[in-house]
Amino acid sequence: MRWSITLGSFKGTAVRIHVTFILLLAWIGFSAYRSGGLEAARDSVLFILLIFTCVVLHEFGHILTARRFGIVSTEVTLLPIGGVANLAHMPEKPAQELLVAIAGPMVNIAIAIALFVALGTFHPEALTQLDDPQLGLVPRLAAANLFLAVFNMIPAFPMDGGRVLRAALALWLDRAKATRIAASIGQIFAFLLGFLGLFGNPLLVFIAIFVYMAAAGEAQMTVASEATRGLAVADAMETRIAAIDWGADLSEAVDILLATSQEEFPVVNGPRFMGLLGRADIIEALKSEARSAPIAPYVRRDPPTVDRDAPLDKTIESFGEAAAIGVLGEDGALVGLLTRQSLAEIVLIANLRPDWRLARRSRG
Repeated sequence: MRWSITLGSFKGTAVRIHVTFILLLAWIGFSAYRSGGLEAARDSVLFILLIFTCVVLHEFGHILTARRFGIVSTEVTLLPIGGVANLAHMPEKPAQELLVAIAGPMVNIAIAIALFVALGTFHPEALTQLDDPQLGLVPRLAAANLFLAVFNMIPAFPMDGGRVLRAALALWLDRAKATRIAASIGQIFAFLLGFLGLFGNPLLVFIAIFVYMAAAGEAQMTVASEATRGLAVADAMETRIAAIDWGADLSEAVDILLATSQEEFPVVNGPRFMGLLGRADIIEALKSEARSAPIAPYVRRDPPTVDRDAPLDKTIESFGEAAAIGVLGEDGALVGLLTRQSLAEIVLIANLRPDWRLARRSRG
């Protein structure tokens, strides 16, 4: 994820922190300092850091459980809204997805129990007074972990509860139908949350919008994955694409831009795929560079790539924030480009004409 700083790694998974999280810490520290001085600022920042340490442990609960089923995660990123682990995909078997989804909240419950045992008592008032430093750091941290576990088990995407619900339904229904039902329940919950937020809590409205969009996105992703099951990346890639040579100047790039309707241009050095150059990148270069300036400094290096024979449904799940993915042949040379537009088109065709999809499978 862009604008992130790597703090370290554990078992092959990098732990990264987004700059917006640092801004959040600064804002919390400044607000606490204004109201209670240096000691209050220190305690507030420490409390938030400890909570987000528990969030990282929560995410590693998902990551390490998923790894048992052969699913890897290269990084987990701390954001102001929580932690995000980039699992390659969720398990297809409902029982496995259930274990992966519930592993995170179980980590928070285990932390809370351990802290309450260390205290020798349970402080129920801490659940409603997490912002009161007079209760003590450990009781508040224990209560915060209980809150995290309960909040994440809300049956709505992208919370773990939404995935648990989908996995439970998928034990009796097909995955696509289970996802639609779970997404609908999540959207109903979002409406209720938004309605409550209208009575004086704007934050609930914001959360409701986020939950509603996440539920819709999850449903769309599953529909796309199910529609393309059995197809390869080669079935959806764009092959009639204009590429830009690594040594080209800005004038050549502009000529290619004007001659095509592509949004993303692969940049190649012979058979080697060097990166991507978007229309926006070329226009940005035009603002400050001469026509003879090289385009290399504006190329987005280390682009995502995929083998042409890779399963399309798995590739869709791991598309992430990429604008396009380079498709490589057996010799490692670029043979096509997988874009969001080409994915949308093949999903539309596969849904309208399932017989076409079967024909493609049998041909492959």
